[in-house]
Amino acid sequence: MFPIPADPLAQRLLLNALPGVGPATVRRLRDAFGGDLAAALRARPAELARIKGVGARLAATIAARDFDWAAELARVEALGFRVVADGAPDWPLAFAPLWDPPLVLYAEGAALPGERAVAIVGSRHCTAYGAGLARRFARELAAAGWWIVSGLARGIDTAAHEGALDADGRTVAVLGHGLDLTYPPEGRALRARMRERGGVLSEFPLGRPADRQSFPQRNRIVAALVRAVVVIETDVDGGSLITARFAGDLGKTLCAVPGRVDSPASRGCHALLRDGATLVTGVDDILRELGEARDQAALPLPATAAPAPEHARWLRPFAGGTAHDAESLAEATHCAPAEAAAMLALLEIRGLLLRRPDGRHETG
Repeated sequence: MFPIPADPLAQRLLLNALPGVGPATVRRLRDAFGGDLAAALRARPAELARIKGVGARLAATIAARDFDWAAELARVEALGFRVVADGAPDWPLAFAPLWDPPLVLYAEGAALPGERAVAIVGSRHCTAYGAGLARRFARELAAAGWWIVSGLARGIDTAAHEGALDADGRTVAVLGHGLDLTYPPEGRALRARMRERGGVLSEFPLGRPADRQSFPQRNRIVAALVRAVVVIETDVDGGSLITARFAGDLGKTLCAVPGRVDSPASRGCHALLRDGATLVTGVDDILRELGEARDQAALPLPATAAPAPEHARWLRPFAGGTAHDAESLAEATHCAPAEAAAMLALLEIRGLLLRRPDGRHETG
């Protein structure tokens, strides 16, 4: 059992590393203890076990605090990484709609992506044609000022990162394992180039290997960070379809590139197109979906795309299309109903919420 950290960032780091404890569990702890994670970490197992969704086994894990968070922070510093969490100046506001935003992000590199970001994803076993398209799309989008987000895997991911760097653009990879690991090994040279023009991110503790669960977790972050997901070559069981599903759930623009009708590498893209994804054959198609054209300044984003940091707390309860009135919002944010009513009115005036016929509010 390690001591309870006083720093809220270290508290999140500790909980993030405990097996079985994730963003959903921590949200339950915050609700149960009035937002005080230190109090949750001090609680007895029996008290924790009474919280809905926690149970005796997870309660014992939390109470044991079997993670050396101080050593983790020291190693993060020694490796030249950093850890950021909600409330930090560079924490992506794009995470606000997620019902399970990452507790922390381990980051290496110069910056986190801004609001003008596009994900380019696809198969590790892509064709030369697919890799060429990914590289060209990324190069042209990066030249137009867009961040390129992918996963540093072989195939389409690697081609996308390389294309962004070809244009001296900005690119970031989201990993499905600890930030101190690089997979595939041949990605080390590419990762080193990316540090100066973006970087690499992970929500997992150092040393955590990839597994079947970690990649879907990673994919939700990829989808959340961007305004559009472009899928180039994937089969029907490819991980890119998970990213596409998250993108659809979050209301992001979803694009897919058609391929040969007899190619397994394109079956997933064809399924996405059949289900309503936008067919794209070039960067101009993607830019039109994003509201701008080549050689044209970016159109201003609607107010709903970039809420102020102080509004994030109030918008989180509306994730997933949830509607609230003043009383339910007050309960979700642990404030007085009068304060919640005032915030509902303010967010409606600023275009961040819409009033429903029943008087409740929801995101537009």
